[in-house]
Amino acid sequence: MIEKKSVIFLMGPTASGKTELATQLHKLLPVDIISVDSALIYRGMDIGTAKPSLAEQIITPHRLIDIRDPAESYSAADFRHDALREIEEIISRDRIPLLVGGTMLYFKALLEGLSPLPPADPTIRKQIEQLAITQGWHVIHEKLCKVDPVAAQRIHPNDPQRLSRAYEVYLITGKSMTELTREQGDSLPYNVHQFAIAPSDRAILHERIEKRFHIMLNAGFEGEVKQLFARQDLHEALPSIRCVGYRQMWAYISGNIDYDNMVYQGVCATRQLAKRQMTWLRGWSDVTWLDSDNLELSLKSIAQVISVST
Repeated sequence: MIEKKSVIFLMGPTASGKTELATQLHKLLPVDIISVDSALIYRGMDIGTAKPSLAEQIITPHRLIDIRDPAESYSAADFRHDALREIEEIISRDRIPLLVGGTMLYFKALLEGLSPLPPADPTIRKQIEQLAITQGWHVIHEKLCKVDPVAAQRIHPNDPQRLSRAYEVYLITGKSMTELTREQGDSLPYNVHQFAIAPSDRAILHERIEKRFHIMLNAGFEGEVKQLFARQDLHEALPSIRCVGYRQMWAYISGNIDYDNMVYQGVCATRQLAKRQMTWLRGWSDVTWLDSDNLELSLKSIAQVISVST
C-alpha cells in the first residue's frame, strides 16, 4: 500500500510539460490532481491559460479549475483553504493528492502556512473606498507608500482591490502587510514529496513558449479575450486580465498596441514569467529535479520516491 499521508508537488515553469507528466502519473499511480495555477481558476479563460480541455478533464480530472469568475478575486489564503479541503477529501479515499502548477506563491502558502492577516473590516474598507472616490486611488497608493513601501512598490496604483486590502491591514493592525507576512502560520501536516520539471536547456523552454503562444493564437485566443473585453465589469487592472498573455491581448484589442507587438510582448512576458518561476525553484528546499525531455525517466523517478516512502 502507498502511504496514505503522502502528498506530491509537481512544480515547474510554464510550458515545461507539467500537465503531460501529471496525466501519465494519473495512469500509473492512484493520484488525484489539484491545480496550483492562479490563471486556471477563472471560467471563460481557457485558451490563453492552456487549460486542459473538457475531454482531457474527463479522462484526468483537475480540481480547483474554473472556480472563479474573472471579475472575482482569489488569494493565496483562498487557495490554501480550498487545497487543504481537497487534499483531505482525496486522502480520505486512500488516494494521493498530486498538486500540479507553476504558481509558486500558492505552493509556498500551502507548504509553510500563511501569516495571521486580519479579516476584512467593512467599516474601514468603506472609509478607504470613500476616500478613493473623492480623491482618487492614487492618494491611497501614496498613503500606502508611507506605511508599507514594499507593498506599494509591488501593487499597481490602478489595482484598487489590492491597494485597499494592504492599506486596510495597516489601519486595522498598525502593522504593514509586509511585516505581518513575515510571520508564518501552520505548515502542511503531510509527507510532501516535491518535484520540479524543466528542460535541461533554457533555449528549449523559450522555443516551447513561443510555439505554444502561436498555437493559442491559432486556436482562437483573440476571440476569447474579445468576449471578456465586451463585458462591462472587467478591466485591465483585475488580476484575471493581468494574467500573462491576456494583458497583452487586452492592450491590442484596446488599440494601444498593434498585432505584431502584442505577439512579441506576449511571448516576452511568458518567458519572463518562466524565469521568475525558475528563480523561485532554484531557491526551493528539498526538491527533486526532473528533465522534461525524458518523460519515462521522470515517471520512474516519482514512482520510486513514492514507493520507498511506504
